[in-house]
Formats: sequence, C-alpha cells, structure tokens
Amino acid sequence: MPNRRDPTTAARGAERTIHLLPAGAGGSPGAGPGGSRGTGPGGSPGAAGPGGSPGALDGLPWELPRVFLGLDGERATPEGAATWILPVPYEATTSWGSGTRMGPRAIIDASRYIELYDHELGRDPSLDGVYTFPALELARGDAARAMAELQDACNRVLDAAAGRRVIMIGGEHSVSAPAILAHANRSPERLTVLQFDAHLDLRRSLDGSPFSHACAMGRVIDRVDLVTVGARGISGEEWEAASARGNVTVINGEELAGGVGVPGHGVPAGRVEDLPGRAAGTPGRTEGIRGRAASAAPGEPWLDRAMSELGDPVYITFDVDFFDPSVMPATGTPEPGGGTWHQALALLRRVFAERRVVGADVVELAPVPGLAAPDFTAARLVYKLIGYWSG
Repeated sequence: MPNRRDPTTAARGAERTIHLLPAGAGGSPGAGPGGSRGTGPGGSPGAAGPGGSPGALDGLPWELPRVFLGLDGERATPEGAATWILPVPYEATTSWGSGTRMGPRAIIDASRYIELYDHELGRDPSLDGVYTFPALELARGDAARAMAELQDACNRVLDAAAGRRVIMIGGEHSVSAPAILAHANRSPERLTVLQFDAHLDLRRSLDGSPFSHACAMGRVIDRVDLVTVGARGISGEEWEAASARGNVTVINGEELAGGVGVPGHGVPAGRVEDLPGRAAGTPGRTEGIRGRAASAAPGEPWLDRAMSELGDPVYITFDVDFFDPSVMPATGTPEPGGGTWHQALALLRRVFAERRVVGADVVELAPVPGLAAPDFTAARLVYKLIGYWSG
C-alpha cells in the first residue's frame, strides 16, 4: 500500500512527530530523530524515556501512526498541516443499529491504507498536511452537557485553527449541530448547510430529548438555510416542518434517481403538484422549483437545483446513510434507494468549485466487524473532501 513503508525507500519515521521514541534513541535527549523535539499522540508533547544509543530504535519497522492517512513528520503537526481532523466518537441516542462510537477510529485506521495520489485531481492532497486531534471524550449519560462540551470544543478549535480547514468525524449525527452553530456564529453572512442524508433530522425532539441524532438539523434550522440531498426516510412531522419553511430544500431519493420526486420539494419539470396533507395557506416552493428544473442540464436536474439553492458560505454535513445500503451497509439506520459514490462526488466537486466551504463533517459510520469496505469508503470520502477543499 502506498502509505506503508517501502523497504527500498527512506524510513517514514526520519522526522518522527507523532510517536516519540525513548530519549536518545534517535537524536539528542528529549528530541526526536534528527534533533527535532518529538511529540506524543495527536502532536502533544511526549514524555522522555530512558536513554539509548542514537538511532538504535528509529530504524525498526514501527507501524504507521494511528492518525488520519498514517502521516508522520512536519505535515502531521498542527503547525504544518492545512487540514485538521477532529474525531468525536460520541454515541448516545442511536435509534436502531449502534456502533457509531467506533466510526472515527475505523475511518482513521482505514485511511492509513488509501492511495495518497488522487488521479482525478492529478496531485497528492496529503502534501498540504493533515493533523489529527486526539478523540474528544464527551460526557456520558447527559446529552445536554455533552453537546455543551462539544460546542465549547468546536469554538476553541476554530479559534486555534486560524483559517485552517477543520473536518469533524463522528459519531452519531447529533454532533453536527454544535459544529454548525459554531460556524454560524462566526459567519457575517447566513450559513447554508448542505446535508447528505437519508433522513431530514428535523425533529424537535425524539424519545424526550432534543439532542437526539434525529434532531440535529432541527436544532440549527432557525439559524441556517438547509439543502438536504438523498432524503427518503421522512416522518410526517419532519415533512410538515420542511414544507412550512422557506429555508429548507429537499432533494429526495426519487429525484436523485431521476424518477418522480415528492411534490413540492424537488421534482422534474411538469410533475409539480400540491403537497398531499399540506395545511391550507402553507407557503410552497413549487414555482421556483419548476423553473429551475426546466432549465437544468438533461439527466442531472437534481444537481443543478441543489446548486441553485445553495447560498454562500456552505457547511457540509455528510451522514453516510446518504448512500444506498449496497454502497454503505455499515450505518445504524440504512434506507433503500440511496445515492451513489459518483453522485456524491459530482455535487461535492461543484460545491467546492462554486461556493466557499467553511466546515465539514462525516458521521454515522457504524463499522461491521469483518466488513472493511464501508470503513474504507468513509475514509476515502474524507480524503475527497480534503482534496476538493485544497484545490
């Protein structure tokens, strides 16, 4: 694999910055190989161990660092990286399948074996550097406190980032709300959230909690505009909420597939009807939708309509259950009829090219033991975000 050590090339650990070897084993006491001071996991200062002869341990075949892409050296430090990865393995409110708390680790582990060269972009995005934070351990048994802790963490990380790109990896979808609000609070313009998701997540409360993963967008919708792509598991409460608002656009799974969409929220031209069950006098969005769909490029009206609804700046939240279960079976609430890998990339390419993206997250991977492909897919998705964002 490309980011494993090649025995015919120089050792990856020549300028070790992630895992500190015992002092004196690769340089001067208290320093990493080459005399540079080493750091512990996540880039924090490491403790010096007993001495040793210079270089005695550095040449051993150590595993790749357990950080995103397995990077080492200066480009894996906070100062040397243009992208920061924030793992948040939080899980407290999953509705059916569990395991999202294991998602960040699975993504990081899989990322160490993906190709660093991106043939689509014609370059290696990792050369700009990627720093991986230690995982945040939020309060257990108290969702309100956990979300407050995460809100504080997001604010402080963004302050420290000083313009660097920050990508959060979860964890259940509830973690997205604090990150979105942190960005909204910093933006002089109204923020638009682009949500890749099988669900709207617009509930105000589920099982008595407003902090459920099913309420992630419900907690931010008063502060942001929302464009959801791929929704197909929608409650009546959420549908009414989306229909009643002028700042919500839904591109459902049927429209994504090129078929008949749900009336009033994204259908091909000529299929706009009144929404069944919509309360009398509730404002709709059908006229604008009809006009945009009619002028969209043949075969991809959903893509043009999504772009036409996106404001600027944009925050991207990507729930992996956006994908059809044939692509992404490792998620807690899979829904048939989802999007494809290339549909996701087609929209992401345009968003990064035509809008100013200020933040992103990838959530809801629930790894399945013995099934590696979904972990690899999620890791590749994060790397695609880095690549498009750094272009």
